Amino acid sequence: MSTLKMKKKRRRRLGNVLIMVREGSNLVCCSFQLPTVRGPKPYSCSACGASFSQLGSLKNHERIHTGEKPYSCSECGKCVITSTSLKVHQRTHTGEKPYSCSECGKCYKTSTSLKVHQRTHTGEKPYSCSECGKCFKTSKSLKVHQRTHTGEKPYSCSECGKCYKTSTSLKVHQRTHTGEKPYSCSECGKCFKTSTSLKVHQRTHTREKPYSCSDCGKRFSLLGILKQHERIHKGDKLYSCSVCAKCFKTSTSLKITLNLLLGLNILCETSHNGV
Repeated sequence: MSTLKMKKKRRRRLGNVLIMVREGSNLVCCSFQLPTVRGPKPYSCSACGASFSQLGSLKNHERIHTGEKPYSCSECGKCVITSTSLKVHQRTHTGEKPYSCSECGKCYKTSTSLKVHQRTHTGEKPYSCSECGKCFKTSKSLKVHQRTHTGEKPYSCSECGKCYKTSTSLKVHQRTHTGEKPYSCSECGKCFKTSTSLKVHQRTHTREKPYSCSDCGKRFSLLGILKQHERIHKGDKLYSCSVCAKCFKTSTSLKITLNLLLGLNILCETSHNGV
């Protein structure tokens, strides 16, 4: 390969260096990836001070502040900030998932989603909480967790004013007002507000019991029921009566006992130790 061709090749492959290596009587062209060198970021946002290396990146960022969304989907009309975001969104219509996991074959719409998924195989949790040290797979999960320390609940219901840590929790709550139950069981048709509730319900059909007691091996369909069962081994009695102060292992045991003692058909007010 001539020197001229080599130079042209290098210009086309930014970040790579091509060299000729002799193997026996043959010359072989090899490519080596250069380490990424982060340059200066001369473009800064006048609204928040964020810096960028390219003017285009700054302009895209500024749309967060201005609310401008110049790219619209021809299928549903949804508008987004960047052409890249539009391309990703359009995959919800086409069903395209071009990024696949080499470990399990699961496919994703974006390379970022694939990277996050791969952490389930590697166990990597690169984001840690400065308060308690707990680690997370994504920066978003860390941000939500940090609200347990700050008490921040930025999402409020327009109907009742109740506040939540995440937009997802608010969305689920709002279904108590609208009555929406978008998740239906394919076996019996029963509908639920959340996918988690549907998944738990489906265990009544499949008889799946994924939670097992480490002491006796007994299995349960719900984590909450397992935790109540484990109190049998530990001897914990977490529920106390606000009337007589007697303690019970479960809230159900407390309510049943009170109804028998008081001869009432209503549930007595109960309190949880430490609350």
